Amino acid sequence: MEPEPKPKPESKPKLVEPVRTVIDGVVREVEVPALVALPDSGSLGDIPFHNAREAPGAAVLARKEPDGTWRDVTAAEFAAQVLAVAKGLIAEGLREGDRLAIMARTTYEWTLLDFAGWAAGLVTVPVYPTSSALQARWIIQDSGAVACAVEDTAQARLISAERAHLPGLVHLWEFDTGAVARLAKAGEHVPDAVVHARRAARTPDSVATLIYTSGTTGAPKGCVITHGNFFAEADNAVELLHPVFKSVSKDAASTLLFLPLSHVFGRMVAVGCLRARVKLGHAPSIATEDLLADLAGFRPTFLLAIPYVLEKVHNTARATAERMGRAASFDRAARIARRYGEVLEGGGRPGLGLRAARALYDPLVYRRIRAALGGRVRYVISGGSPLGRRLAAFYAGAGIEVFEGYGLTETTGASTVTPPQKPRLGTVGWPLPGTAVRIAEDGEVLLRGRHVFAGYWNTPAVYGAYGDGMHGGGMGGGAPYGGAPHGGAMHGGGWLATGDIGELDADGYLTITGRKKDLIITSGGKNVAPAPLEDWLRAHPLVGQCMVVGDNRPYVAALITLEPEGLAHWRAMRKKEGVPMRELVHDRDLLADLQRAVDEANRLVSRAESIRRFTVLPGDFTEARGHLTPSLKLRRAAIARDHEADIEALYRRS
Repeated sequence: MEPEPKPKPESKPKLVEPVRTVIDGVVREVEVPALVALPDSGSLGDIPFHNAREAPGAAVLARKEPDGTWRDVTAAEFAAQVLAVAKGLIAEGLREGDRLAIMARTTYEWTLLDFAGWAAGLVTVPVYPTSSALQARWIIQDSGAVACAVEDTAQARLISAERAHLPGLVHLWEFDTGAVARLAKAGEHVPDAVVHARRAARTPDSVATLIYTSGTTGAPKGCVITHGNFFAEADNAVELLHPVFKSVSKDAASTLLFLPLSHVFGRMVAVGCLRARVKLGHAPSIATEDLLADLAGFRPTFLLAIPYVLEKVHNTARATAERMGRAASFDRAARIARRYGEVLEGGGRPGLGLRAARALYDPLVYRRIRAALGGRVRYVISGGSPLGRRLAAFYAGAGIEVFEGYGLTETTGASTVTPPQKPRLGTVGWPLPGTAVRIAEDGEVLLRGRHVFAGYWNTPAVYGAYGDGMHGGGMGGGAPYGGAPHGGAMHGGGWLATGDIGELDADGYLTITGRKKDLIITSGGKNVAPAPLEDWLRAHPLVGQCMVVGDNRPYVAALITLEPEGLAHWRAMRKKEGVPMRELVHDRDLLADLQRAVDEANRLVSRAESIRRFTVLPGDFTEARGHLTPSLKLRRAAIARDHEADIEALYRRS
């Protein structure tokens, strides 16, 4: 049986007030009832066929043509393509429950193969397109994927070079050389009924995908996410964010997705768009020129973004104004926008003077900001890392409402989100409907809901784990969007420990204040486990200690101290015994040797996780200075405090 169609949309947003639990005058728990019931049958693979039956002519996707124009894809067309590719997957010998890896940028083919895999009863396994060979090999190997689809020749070569370590990988397909058309051709002899029978056998409890996280220690773990997890997440998000997903103006709702589909954030919104029949486009390149051109051509009404993108748009506009000699004017406009946004936050109406000032700067500044995003964007869903009160207020004042959220790979995306018409800048909003948030005694954020994942793949745990054959159902820790597990524990009553530290205000809004462990999240939303890089570098003869930094920064960097004995040997070999330490830390030969060590360490990770810059400190980290524990572990907060200037210098323009 297929899941029942979603209820008809209401004329205005549904907003359910949270239920708060107060202990000793402090809000310790908040829960928001679900807006949509979880289907008791069917799977994500049914969505294209539901759409084709209910609204065959609806434009559910759009594809960019070679000439740069965008062509709509109707629900009927997409369902036919999904069916054809699903038949091809079956013709190639893929059985129900087999894992299909997908390694590509954000493309139409990614979404098509995802839904075709689900229609064929498969489990899809995302692989980041920027993954190193070792990272890709681990995911394919651990998941037991029997097939892998890649975007281009470079990725095909990367996987091919690892085939000796992947005896279970039978198929390797490449989108750029016509893999989709060949699959459709291969499946022409397979009856449609075979696909429909496989769809009918799926339930909300069936596994939909394995999304691998970069653990703080050890190898990445695969989060087992079910079809029901996606339904609970996407359906409630669509109903809550009524202004975003429903057509509330002359422009039908649409979005251009440029975040990676290998990330749970982008994947959840893609599912939500198909579920709500919101037109979805794909932008594979995030290079500024390419993305701006795609935004101008597609003209979305809302965007899914990470703070880095919003920061870049703001900073580029400011830099442009400065080059034109109008920096002071831009700064005044920015201050007015922030004031305007702050008034809106409290539900107030800006005064006549503030409205007049905003009207003055709208054609000069704010309209240009909106134009950079395509001209029709009115809403942005932001996640991955904190946006910050200042930038959220600026965009609100510029005419773009930002819905900020907080979530985990293990919760299929958002667990909290800014409630429509009730923003509170600097927070990550209320629990998503169907979700509860609790603050533990030590300040850790705990989560509970039907969107919480089924467990980790092939990972023994107290609560068990999924493995080949899809049995068990273990539970484990938490992670920020698309990232690595922080906590790795379930509390009583099914509460998921996130490893994040937070607090709830009197009205139930959540603010994230820190993390229990050391995972780094760059401003681009990339999760980086520092330990492997640090361990590798500490093994170098010249390196005493290393601390990787980059939290809420545009890239990863490192503080390096020198190992006395190794340095003494290096001095003797280079005949630099008499060079003072304050000069030696800037020595070109020393920096070149350390750069080679950093380059070697960077081979362990993707470019987004690699160390871009480093600085050499004249003194070591010691227990006496409060930088090391008795067991010689880094006290990161103390080091960051004492070397704040050194860290800031790593992020100044060269």
